[in-house]
Amino acid sequence: MEIDLFSLEPRDAHDLLTSAVIPRPIAWVSSVSQQGQINLAPFSFFSGVTWHPPTLCVSVVNRKDGSRKDTILNIEETGQFVVNMVSEEMGQLMVATSATVARDVDEARTAGIALVPSTKVDAPRVKEARIAFECVKDRVIVVGSGPHSANLILGRIRIMHVDEEILEPDMRIDSARARLLGRLSGTKFCDLRSVIEIAPPK
Repeated sequence: MEIDLFSLEPRDAHDLLTSAVIPRPIAWVSSVSQQGQINLAPFSFFSGVTWHPPTLCVSVVNRKDGSRKDTILNIEETGQFVVNMVSEEMGQLMVATSATVARDVDEARTAGIALVPSTKVDAPRVKEARIAFECVKDRVIVVGSGPHSANLILGRIRIMHVDEEILEPDMRIDSARARLLGRLSGTKFCDLRSVIEIAPPK
């Protein structure tokens, strides 16, 4: 079966695409405006870009009325943000911060999420996040125009925070102990219960 995503209603295209590109890591992005207003919101079109220079990418899609979300507005104003990774026990709190609210509403405070100062950037980080990346904006690539268009943010990692309990001696994250959530579609998420090793070709 062939499906032309352009022929679908935007919501239907969204549902199909997000149920096919799985699992996706979740970037729980904390940012702050020039006026000091804090924002915390999750995004699952997120990935690493390169390790030299260490860079992440997060896609922030505009609302259906074409307006831009607080996260992209803050990042363009200050050029700084933090990507907090979401562990299983933080899932419900993360979802609580996905609601659309006025820009002057502090989602973290409303949900009872503790934030702490970052080391290199002005945006705070989630205290209980086992992994967090303090980033500065490298560039923003606009994809499309109007409603549902995207702002692809490339963020240069200034410093990475890691809970020592999940860091192995070889400087790798113990994925089982990190217990990070992955995004599927709708209200579905996934955890990591097993690891499959496949050796590379010789």
